[in-house]
Amino acid sequence: MTLGTQATIKLMSPEEIAAGAGGAPVQELRLPEVATLFAERSLRLRQLAAGHAMRDYLIFIADLSQAQHAVLQRLGELPLPTPSEIAAARAVGRPPLPAADWPRDPAWQAALRDIVDELAPRAPAATQATLQALREADADWLETQADCLLNGVMLGLDLAAAPLVAAALQVYWTRLVTATASRFDQPGQLAFARIEDETLCPCCGSRPTASITRQIGDVAGQRYLHCSLCAAEWHMVRIQCPHCLSGLKLAYESLEAIEGTVGPASPSAVQAETCGDCGHYLKIVHTERDPFVEPAADDLASLTLDLLLSETGLRRHGLNLMLLFGEPEPPPDSPPSGRS
Repeated sequence: MTLGTQATIKLMSPEEIAAGAGGAPVQELRLPEVATLFAERSLRLRQLAAGHAMRDYLIFIADLSQAQHAVLQRLGELPLPTPSEIAAARAVGRPPLPAADWPRDPAWQAALRDIVDELAPRAPAATQATLQALREADADWLETQADCLLNGVMLGLDLAAAPLVAAALQVYWTRLVTATASRFDQPGQLAFARIEDETLCPCCGSRPTASITRQIGDVAGQRYLHCSLCAAEWHMVRIQCPHCLSGLKLAYESLEAIEGTVGPASPSAVQAETCGDCGHYLKIVHTERDPFVEPAADDLASLTLDLLLSETGLRRHGLNLMLLFGEPEPPPDSPPSGRS
């Protein structure tokens, strides 16, 4: 099966049009909603699982997301960055809570064991041995697994345990980010700001899973990149590659367009934005086409699109910690933290 060729035309984004017309200012950062983030992801995964070839795995991740929701609601206070640490990060254009370097509190391991306990009654028999191994794993091994995940290192990573370890890290970083914003955000001075590398999360420096268009304020279809770790979303104008920032050779692909099952009058809610300059792509999900899309869930459910794009030589910019495949590219200037 071959991908269709689509014309690449430079258009003004909705954000650019609004700015030129004196429209409402763009909301630069959207923080995750602790009360609903993982519950909504779980609900969307169950919706997508119906009749899907990956039904069993989508249901498993839905159950895992529900466990994340329960554990996040009761996760206690965590050590947060100081005002001076936040200011120092801002001064050099780095995230205040860098995934590769932040000194993780043992609370993330407690969250992992709580997730395992929440998930165990619903987990399939094939995963019970992995769950038991995680209950019994020592702290050093868990830290090594976390380092591998957060630095994009496949060597030494236990792929069976990886989604569960990643689930605990997502819960931990979601709480870190929201608690930091709650404590330090003040009028005219926010805890998180734009960083030097705008392709990475301004809160934790992780890669996005996908981007999402949202209907916010006076501007329709604002595009946000959705962090694979902390679920923060940061604004990036449309018609711009989220990997190399070029806007010259972009095209959009979808499974429906490739298979000829959708026309211009009913465009797909999930597309891949491909870049002819750098050879990367990132999926984009559209709330104006389906109000229930969720970046991590819809990314998982559209794995076939990744497989087709990989056959053309395109490389994936996005990262979904619930399904690792290929060789993840570590973020620039982010060497392993050196934990043992």
